[in-house]
Amino acid sequence: MATPAHTGADFYLHVRVIIGLVIGLSITRSLAGFSAMVQHPGRRKLYPIHLGWAVSILLSAAHFWWWEFRLSGVSWTFALYAFVLAYASLYYFLTCLLFPDDLADYGGFEDFFISRRKWFFGLLALTYVADVVDTAIKGHDYLAHLGWEYPLRCAVYVVLCAIAMFTTNRRFHAAFVIANLAYQVSFILRLYYVEV
Repeated sequence: MATPAHTGADFYLHVRVIIGLVIGLSITRSLAGFSAMVQHPGRRKLYPIHLGWAVSILLSAAHFWWWEFRLSGVSWTFALYAFVLAYASLYYFLTCLLFPDDLADYGGFEDFFISRRKWFFGLLALTYVADVVDTAIKGHDYLAHLGWEYPLRCAVYVVLCAIAMFTTNRRFHAAFVIANLAYQVSFILRLYYVEV
């Protein structure tokens, strides 16, 4: 028996609640991690590259919440709901990798981040793959209005994440996070500056 598709803003409001809970957990974990750094600055050795990615993922989670408003007009099935929920969950997993429950086995955030880089960058690459699917769900017109930059952006990020998974070169990691933050802010401002 096929599950019927549901349309309309009312159904999307229902779906948006659970997505909001997951993204809210991501944002909460990030903010709690930053707060712990301020409360106990000497307890854990900080690492600028880790901090850069923590800011980036916090910004990405907030952007995801805004980006998903475009799903208000699609036909909803359980499969689509499960996909969007899984996509939102990636942000929670990323924040857990940035702010673990315990760093006792590590010398600080640098040691932890480098040792978990394959997980972090693997999941980050997966968010860009999921983003392409998510954007396509919003319709051809929406995908087309993003232009050539959007698919190129996603492909470049996947390649850079693949490199980051397998290198411990601190210069590469520093350049990646700095370029990422600059581009991420630029992309959001250019995409939404005239849209409210």
